[in-house]
Formats: sequence, structure tokens, C-alpha cells
Amino acid sequence: MSLALALTDQDKNTLRAAAYGAVSLMAAADAAGKPHKRATHGSIALTSATGQVGHVLAEKTRITGLHHASTAALADHVLPALTATMALLQKQDPAEAANFRDTVTTAVEATVRAHPSGPALDAMARKITEALDAA
Repeated sequence: MSLALALTDQDKNTLRAAAYGAVSLMAAADAAGKPHKRATHGSIALTSATGQVGHVLAEKTRITGLHHASTAALADHVLPALTATMALLQKQDPAEAANFRDTVTTAVEATVRAHPSGPALDAMARKITEALDAA
């Protein structure tokens, strides 16, 4: 059983921005294909999350920091947020850190399965995985 996480409102926003931002990055990497289909499948995967991470992802509060003019600007915000969230969760509850990593990975995989992928999508998935593993 996981311990109770002690997350501030900012921590929760960072967690949500990291997870939903990863889905947004995957959709942005497929701007010429089916980005809305990818975003839908990834978001459904995130709403299926369990544990304390699932409760945070299910909160209906506004996520700040996801409105950027370019994919590069979005990545500059999201990739460090993924790493920061993993570091925070590993420090507080390694089981929830693993849950977060699995949840984001599942969402990324859902975006890939939504439509045949290409090199840009594969590269973005690698960057997201590297950010998760950097903590």
C-alpha cells in the first residue's frame, strides 16, 4: 500500500502538466497526421490512472503551463516537469513514482497505437521516456 503523498497545489499542477503535456507533445509530433485522435487516446489512458496519481490526474482544476506557441516551447516546459515529478514522487513514495511512470508510458503508447507512427513520433516518445528516467 502506498503512503499518503504530501503534494502542494503546485506539485499537483506540475504532475498534471507533465502527464497531459506528454500527451500534447505526442499529438504535436504528428501535426500532419491525426493529432486529435492521438490526444484523445492518450487522455483516455490518463483518466484511467489509479492510485494517488490517478486521483491527482482526475482533479478538475485548470492545468497551467500547457499553452505554448511551438512544440519546442511545450517540450521546454513538459520534459523538465516529467523529471521533477518523478524525482518528487521517488522521494515521497517509490510505488507512486512507478505508478506515474507506468501511467505516462501507457498514455504515450496509446497515442502511438491510435494511428501508424513515424520517426518524429518515435523520437518524441524517446524524449519523454528519457525525461521520466532522468530523475
